[in-house]
Formats: sequence, C-alpha cells, structure tokens
Amino acid sequence: MEDTRKRVKNLKLSYRKQPQKELLITMPNPYPDREYEEEIITSEFTSLCPLNPGQPDYATLTIKYVPDRKILELKSLKFYLASYRMVETFYEEATNRILDDFVEAIKPRRMEVMADWNIRGGMDTRITVRYQGK
Repeated sequence: MEDTRKRVKNLKLSYRKQPQKELLITMPNPYPDREYEEEIITSEFTSLCPLNPGQPDYATLTIKYVPDRKILELKSLKFYLASYRMVETFYEEATNRILDDFVEAIKPRRMEVMADWNIRGGMDTRITVRYQGK
C-alpha cells in the first residue's frame, strides 16, 4: 500500500496528443469475494473535436463496474481523464478507449462507461459501452 501512496503522490500530468493510460493506478480490492458495484460520475471530461480542433467537447462520464481483484485509484483516474484535454477524438472513439483502458488496468467482472456529451448543433449525444468479463 505504501508503494501505491507514493505513486499517487508523485503523479504528474502533462498534456499530450494522446491519452495517458500509464497514469492509471490500481489498488487491491478490499472485498474481492463480495460482488458489489462502484459508480463514479464526473462532469469534468473534455477533449477536442477532430474536425475543428479549436472546439472543445465536454461530457459527463458515468463509470460503473463490479471489481474483481483490483479497483481504480480515484486521483489517478482523474489525472487519466484530464489527459484527454488536448486529444483530438470523436465521441465514440473516446468512450470506447476509456472502457478498453479501464478493462486492461483492473480486469473487472463487468464494466459500463456512459458518456453524455454536451449538446452541439442542437444534438444531444449519449454513448454507452459495456464489458462483460469471463
């Protein structure tokens, strides 16, 4: 646990053209034999529109997962999501990539990422992607 604390304390975010999945830190699930769902909601997600890179896109993300052996450390999750700030990406790509990066990091039993993108051009877009473990 001391190693995790040190890694979290030393997290550094620099904005790049690609999201930084290496920022994700995991911790042991304190109740690996119990099935429970964790839900994380943030309204601070932003990326750049690839067709008009000066135009930011904003979304509220809802992340629901049933952990297996690992859980996401929340400060590292915040930094990972913030790493999208200068990334040019379409809604579908961002939402699917976030799910893929989380699944790779913690290998949950189940996971769902829902991105509710702010209205642009009079259209409200919501994308939901799911992972069902083995």
